[in-house]
Amino acid sequence: MSGRTRAAIGLGSNVGDPEAALTAAVAALTALPDVRVTSVSRLYATAPVGVEDQAEFRNAAVLLDVPAGPDPETGAIALLVALKSIERAFGRRDRGRWGPREIDLDLLLFDDAAIRVERPEGGRSVDPEKAPRLLEVPHALAGERLFVLAPLADIVAEIVPPGWHETVGEARDRVAADEPPDAVRSLGAWDAEARRWEMVEGST
Repeated sequence: MSGRTRAAIGLGSNVGDPEAALTAAVAALTALPDVRVTSVSRLYATAPVGVEDQAEFRNAAVLLDVPAGPDPETGAIALLVALKSIERAFGRRDRGRWGPREIDLDLLLFDDAAIRVERPEGGRSVDPEKAPRLLEVPHALAGERLFVLAPLADIVAEIVPPGWHETVGEARDRVAADEPPDAVRSLGAWDAEARRWEMVEGST
């Protein structure tokens, strides 16, 4: 029988009601067979990157306890396919790279595995520009994007991902030092009992 491992997922949305979309996404992750949500980051408001003429994003990160699979590549691919299935169920549309997102679920870490493998059909993005790309874990841009690092540091601050030379928390602090103060704003903490983020007054 395969063992268990932990995986970190990045969540993002800036279309419709992003907070509601991310809350529903956490519920969808919780409902995945044989998957357990063990930690949820704070909710963040983040400035768009790449295409700046769009609404600001809401971002978060979730730590999952998942089946390890017979090997890391197989386990990660199985989880990736589940993530893309959730995106499609949430109405994710092709809006181009860096464009608006109904929901975005990225596999950031799969325990301490370094993975670079071809995505199967069910694990490809709805965006044609991204569809042929390989699955890379740790996520290729995670170490340089504050909208990824801020929530990720909430759940795995002390981890040094494979190929990195610093912890997630150290990477967050390094990148934050070069960003405007309002690039990422914490809006509220996750309430596990209520299964939603408790917003800080005046944070929106």
